[in-house]
Amino acid sequence: MTVRQYFSILAVALPLLIMALGFLWHWVWWLFIVVAPLIAIGLVDMFQSRHTIKRLYPVIGRFRYMLEAVRPEIQQYFVESETSGSPIAREFRSLVYQRAKGARDSRPFGTIFDVNREGYEWVNHSLAPKHATDLHPRIKFGGPHCTKPYMASPLNISAMSYGSLSKNAIRALNRGAKIGGFAHNTGEGSISPYHLENGGDIIWQIGTGYFGCRDNDGNFNADLFRQNASKEVVKMIEIKLSQGAKPGHGGILPAAKLTEEIALIRNVPMGADVISPPSHSAFSTPLELLDFISTLRELSGGKPIGFKLCIGRRDQFLSICKAMLQTGNTPDFITVDGGEGGTGAAPIEMTNSVGTPIRDALIFVNRALIGIGLRDQIKIIASGKMFSAFHLLRAMALGADTVNSARGMMLALGCIQSRSCNTDHCPTGIATQNPSRNKGLVVTDKAQRVANFHAETVANLAELVAAAGLDTLDQLEPKHINRRVLGTDVQTYEQLYPLIETNSLNNGNAIPAEWAADWKSADATRW
Repeated sequence: MTVRQYFSILAVALPLLIMALGFLWHWVWWLFIVVAPLIAIGLVDMFQSRHTIKRLYPVIGRFRYMLEAVRPEIQQYFVESETSGSPIAREFRSLVYQRAKGARDSRPFGTIFDVNREGYEWVNHSLAPKHATDLHPRIKFGGPHCTKPYMASPLNISAMSYGSLSKNAIRALNRGAKIGGFAHNTGEGSISPYHLENGGDIIWQIGTGYFGCRDNDGNFNADLFRQNASKEVVKMIEIKLSQGAKPGHGGILPAAKLTEEIALIRNVPMGADVISPPSHSAFSTPLELLDFISTLRELSGGKPIGFKLCIGRRDQFLSICKAMLQTGNTPDFITVDGGEGGTGAAPIEMTNSVGTPIRDALIFVNRALIGIGLRDQIKIIASGKMFSAFHLLRAMALGADTVNSARGMMLALGCIQSRSCNTDHCPTGIATQNPSRNKGLVVTDKAQRVANFHAETVANLAELVAAAGLDTLDQLEPKHINRRVLGTDVQTYEQLYPLIETNSLNNGNAIPAEWAADWKSADATRW
């Protein structure tokens, strides 16, 4: 039973008990002076719609908001006490909370960063800054083989499936996407009715379980794919090869979170963990992957098709690049997921010690596409612990066209990082299928917070671009970002991460030395 349910029982039983005892001992009636106000406060908490914590934890949940109301520094202390990580990471989490609530996000007394420490980064501003006019920039997704391109926001919701998240969390995310005009990635758990209720743009992710387009044996079903892909709200389709949280591991939905509805949506049996295999059955080589991409593009009516991966062996990604050159077929986008990604459904070793971090992976993928001469045909999406406008700016300077955020959107929903995502006991109703918990998340309120966080972050991104003296996002270059390497040694990203020449990997005599071994090992006919 939840605190809300216990309170409901007490709200009825306690007054009755006091009344009964009052006929025996008259002094007991005085207890109403204490009990009645608490019951009244609790009832107000239960039926208000703004705060999930107070809805699920009547009366006692108020202590959180009382601390927030005292002073901003007390609120900051409270946020830091309930989250983990460095003070810098906690600062960004607090930033998300403030923007989602529409509160002031400025900070007095300057930066919290130690600007003299190794690794400190900043953007070069211009003495001739521009005025930020385009606060809703768009990036076109769709290569030469795509007939239905999509104009995407620079910031979108990263993959989180219905099953790992509650129905109300999915509703709120999608409604927020609709309000703000950005995209919502379904995760590999298929398209649920809750993705469709509010009409927000959808990126449909297809994993190794082929949920939403699988037959009874778990294999890809073209007819079911066509039915879902033809939906108007489905703007792009993403094939998940691997993810940063658990690369090479497949997906897991614990049996504790599997409901009959989810089992029906995914076409899986009840009573057991839902396991997505580590690899795909629809293809097994780079050439077959590109054939599969062509098939999905045709079945979807020409929508952008791409794939998501966490970089592991460099030669295997270069094998895909060789397959592109050999066939002339390309994906419309590649989502690069960093090894620092998080999930409640992965062994700790997978979470901490497998997969290339987002910065190194993004640099590598961008260089590889430049090296084969196809960078202008393929968009890159970056994903991995990005909260702020500077995080977006930095990723774009390294080669990303857009950024996906999961953690930021979760915090905007009201996540307090209780780390109970995999137990079905999420206290905020976000990562649970328990009806008594997830109904505490009020969709309309949280959807607006998601939209607020997105709008404020993108607007601040536009201001950073303007401060650098640039007109558009695509003018960002590695030279605009500085990094303190050590002591007084400061270098730009252009110096730290030099690009390779366009088409240099296609020229056997001009292949850079550091690429030669991986390029030689790469083979379009095998991983």
